Amino acid sequence: MIKLCDYISREFSFLYCDTTLEDAVTSAIDCDILPVISHAGDFVAMVKAKRINDAYKKDSGTGLSALYEQEIMTIPETEYSQQQLEKLLVHAQEVFPVTDGHGRITGIIEKVNVLKFLFETYKSNGEKLAAVLNSTHDGIVAIDIHGKITTFNTAAEKLLDVSADKALGIHLHEVLPGSGLLNLIEDDEPQLRVRIEFNGKTLMSNRTTVKSDGRVVGAVAVFEDITGINVLKQTLEETRTAVDVLETILDNTYDGIILVDRNGVITKINRAYQEFLGINEADAVGRHVTDVIENTRMHIVVETGNPEIGHTQKIQGKEMVVMRLPIFKEGEVVAAVGKVMFRDVRELKSLAENLNLIESELKYYKTELQRIKGAKYSFQNIIGNSPKILKAKQLAKQAAASNSTVLIYGESGTGKEIFAHAIHNYSYRHFGPFVRVNCGAIPATLFESELFGYEKGAFTGADKNKPGKFELANKGTIFLDEVSEIPLEMQVKLLRVLQEREMERVGGTQLIPLDVRVTAASNRPLEELVKEKKFREDLFYRLNIFRVEIPALREIPDDIPVIVRHLISELNESLGTSVTGIHDELTDIFLRHSWPGNIRELRNVLERAINVNRQGLIMKTHLPLYLTQKKFNLFEEIFSLEEEVPLNLEALINEAEKAAILRVLRFTDNNKRQAAIVLGIHRSALYQKIKKHGLTV
Repeated sequence: MIKLCDYISREFSFLYCDTTLEDAVTSAIDCDILPVISHAGDFVAMVKAKRINDAYKKDSGTGLSALYEQEIMTIPETEYSQQQLEKLLVHAQEVFPVTDGHGRITGIIEKVNVLKFLFETYKSNGEKLAAVLNSTHDGIVAIDIHGKITTFNTAAEKLLDVSADKALGIHLHEVLPGSGLLNLIEDDEPQLRVRIEFNGKTLMSNRTTVKSDGRVVGAVAVFEDITGINVLKQTLEETRTAVDVLETILDNTYDGIILVDRNGVITKINRAYQEFLGINEADAVGRHVTDVIENTRMHIVVETGNPEIGHTQKIQGKEMVVMRLPIFKEGEVVAAVGKVMFRDVRELKSLAENLNLIESELKYYKTELQRIKGAKYSFQNIIGNSPKILKAKQLAKQAAASNSTVLIYGESGTGKEIFAHAIHNYSYRHFGPFVRVNCGAIPATLFESELFGYEKGAFTGADKNKPGKFELANKGTIFLDEVSEIPLEMQVKLLRVLQEREMERVGGTQLIPLDVRVTAASNRPLEELVKEKKFREDLFYRLNIFRVEIPALREIPDDIPVIVRHLISELNESLGTSVTGIHDELTDIFLRHSWPGNIRELRNVLERAINVNRQGLIMKTHLPLYLTQKKFNLFEEIFSLEEEVPLNLEALINEAEKAAILRVLRFTDNNKRQAAIVLGIHRSALYQKIKKHGLTV
């Protein structure tokens, strides 16, 4: 412990009151200032050596008392305060006499030693204060009047995630923005329980100003992390809420609920069970379950840990269906819950019959809703696992996630409409309507009124307003099948509707806003129609944002067996038949066939066969003749030509191509569109090959 006495000089030169000037000069040789005392040891005054020497040189006969310094400050050796010592530092006096309680001098202390004492005291007190501050769990931050951090304890480091080395000396805003501590310096009002959100933590702060000599010189804040308390409080509130909710549920359920602890003692019984047994909760809770409920096995479930579900129990003369479940905690049974259905077993059969009736009605209404809504297929209805089918389904799902237009391309009978249904049902618009428009079946003169509707009096026979297909599809999807058949003059208006998302009815003047997703399908390549000036190029680009190409059946031979099984299952359900499959030899026939009508043709073949043979396997004899008759051999066809065939590869390929085109044209009665489909090429390519080989058809 630092003491002032350690800095006091006990051996010092002094003068008595009656010391002569000559003797005083001798005593003052090694001193700047000397104390003057009485012979009793009482402090009298201080006299400077320079004044003694000057008076002696003048030989003026001046007495020592005339040389005393005025306003001399003394230090009491035992009763002094740190503030008193601090005042000495601003005094001009350089040496201070130290006196006891009776005014007798006991030593002297120089101002520099007073300063050393105060410094060591401050240092020691600072270290003690730092130790105290760092030992507390609360964060403590102090700033000066400029906002610079002067104190930053260990707890503050942890709370604010900043080391004291980095924090000390920098502005508070860089460490704890939005704390409001600087405002305290201006207001000079203590602030209690101030909440601060910082780095995901909730801090509670008490703060006040720091004053020196009545002036505000800074501010200090004490922070406490109450995040854990808040979480605990919230968890407790949630637990209480959950308990209240559970209590409410238990007391409002129609079934009887009972809980027992590991000893079989009742801890909870709901209102329904109380009313059934004719007791109140106070009469049941705390008693063993066997004393309250007859024929109970709750205590056995607690002992064995084995659940009992769907058992019957006779209670008050009635057979009840009961369920008993053990409750585990850390692998041990700690309780059990029991449930009693207040229905006689004989009522359950009637209840089951009613449930079956309700399920049948629900199925009917779901079917009706699906029919009214329009879209009845999903991606589950698209059968096949070949890469081409999987790619088409993946593209379709990506398209469904977007709101852009979709163009589905595929030959007739490939299932374009099923894809359109699936895209709608997979999209966020699946709750909206799905409106199908067969563009190839609408007469050109009725096209506009069908798509966009008409106002009353728009034309002869228009005796009332009628919404068009686009209006009916609002908030949903419109499917434009055979979009290639839209008349050119209507394509302009359709393009405007797609771009502006608004339309006018025929005969109307009011613009109707639309929120419709457009899906279009075509079995004809629109690119070729654009080149032939039969389809607008700008409309093509508007439709062709998401393009989904569906492979022809001949392109996915590996999927034919699974498609056949799926179609047979569907046809059995619709026709009431029990066909089990096809004979093995039919698989080869189906794989060799080119299926120009695709899945529609395959379904037609199977439906015809099932109607002929309503059970068992479909045999070859059940198929149409065009599938079972001997197919031409292309190699024989080539070499049956009258002209001599060169045996080089290129010539053989050309002759094979020529023979194939001729054979297919004969097969399709010179229908070039069907021939192109069978050959798997575009119609324009077929024309080029006919011209190339000089064929006359």
